[in-house]
Amino acid sequence: MLGALPPIVDPNVMVGAAARDDAAVYRIASDRALVATVDFFTPIVDDPAEFGAIAAANALSDVYAMGARPLFALGITAFPREKLSTGLLEKIVAGGAAKMGEAGIAVVGGHSVDDPEPKFGYTVVGEVHPDRIVTHAGAQPGDLLYLTKPLGSGLVATAVKRGLCPPVLERYAVAVMSHLNRDASLAMIESGATAATDVTGYGLIGHLSNIAGGADVDFASIPYMKGVRELAERDLFPGGSRRNYAAYRDEVDWGGLPELDQLMLCDAQTSGGLLVAIPAANGPNFEAALASAPYPAVRIGTISGLGSIRVRSGE
Repeated sequence: MLGALPPIVDPNVMVGAAARDDAAVYRIASDRALVATVDFFTPIVDDPAEFGAIAAANALSDVYAMGARPLFALGITAFPREKLSTGLLEKIVAGGAAKMGEAGIAVVGGHSVDDPEPKFGYTVVGEVHPDRIVTHAGAQPGDLLYLTKPLGSGLVATAVKRGLCPPVLERYAVAVMSHLNRDASLAMIESGATAATDVTGYGLIGHLSNIAGGADVDFASIPYMKGVRELAERDLFPGGSRRNYAAYRDEVDWGGLPELDQLMLCDAQTSGGLLVAIPAANGPNFEAALASAPYPAVRIGTISGLGSIRVRSGE
């Protein structure tokens, strides 16, 4: 789809569609650039306010991943007015607005359409210094790779839709997905991050493939929500996870990892954590900055410089 866009000739476009990064970046002054992103999706949890909060946190993550500060948001709503109560929509909007308020920004407008299937999300605009943009392209061999939230939300969302998710796991997953990546973003900036992206629909492996330079990953160190392995064993992977696996399975050296674990590394996430490359000397600072966070930074591997992904199974 992006290939249908004409080439960008505006010199102020610092990061455009061709970069396939988390957000677009447009320079408006020598010391200022705007960061813009858009994201929306269908409900993944039953509670409407929680759905709104997750949608807000998810949209904000693209701005945080670029090392930027969000400025304001515009809402995007599709809703079946004849089928569902508008009271549900009000709760979705309120939940999202509260999460945006937690991030320190306002929802200043938006657009809605009548649609058979509910969808909700935001456009978020942020600001960053042109010399301090963090993209997915700057990682260097030897950099440490960190993940700032546990994985498993794709499996949880499927289990919720089928009425098969344990309530404790669902509550934990909602807390993870609605948690802002703001502190992780600030910590990565202070620690001199060379590259970053947020882990969402392409799964960890898909987003690792976007981090230039290749990676060696230790499977045993990767954090998962407690209980998601049981969901994986019941084959509750969403379709997106299987599409990710089909796209990347032949490009990864799995190191003897069982297929179930390979699929878990490809699980399509919603509002996941930041995947960050940090110079080795600064790794302890990054870990210390998030040591008391609800979801501390977990080192999962290193940038290899070989251009491919290798997984150590730990066996």
